[in-house]
Amino acid sequence: MAETPEPIRFDTKIAVLLRHDLASWQALNVTGFLVSGIATDKDLIGDAYEDADGTEYLPMIRQPIVVLAGDAEQLRAAHAKAVARELPTAVYTSEMFATGNDRDNRAAVRAVRRDDLDLVGIAVHGPKNAVDKTFKGAGLHP
Repeated sequence: MAETPEPIRFDTKIAVLLRHDLASWQALNVTGFLVSGIATDKDLIGDAYEDADGTEYLPMIRQPIVVLAGDAEQLRAAHAKAVARELPTAVYTSEMFATGNDRDNRAAVRAVRRDDLDLVGIAVHGPKNAVDKTFKGAGLHP
């Protein structure tokens, strides 16, 4: 009889927190951008996929990502905690909706002091406990 493989457990967690009042297209866009920042950690990327016909597909992040929603104050608080805990963090600000490229996105963030960023989303990766404490009080995105 074949053995059932042990469940895969992760010591780390990836979480995205979005401002709850974003339009659907904005929430999806912001999530995609934020996760692309987290994906720069090559240790998080799994192996390439392949279907039964041998068609290869790109590898993806190898662990689940939780997407949460909160208000502007929850975003500010979570951002401050993530920075204080030195967790790898990606940010998306409201000003970035008006830009059309990476250079202008970086300039929009650089123009504003950390505590004054108009955050619409952040993503973090780190030890489960630290990520959970960073996002305490935020609920799952609907």
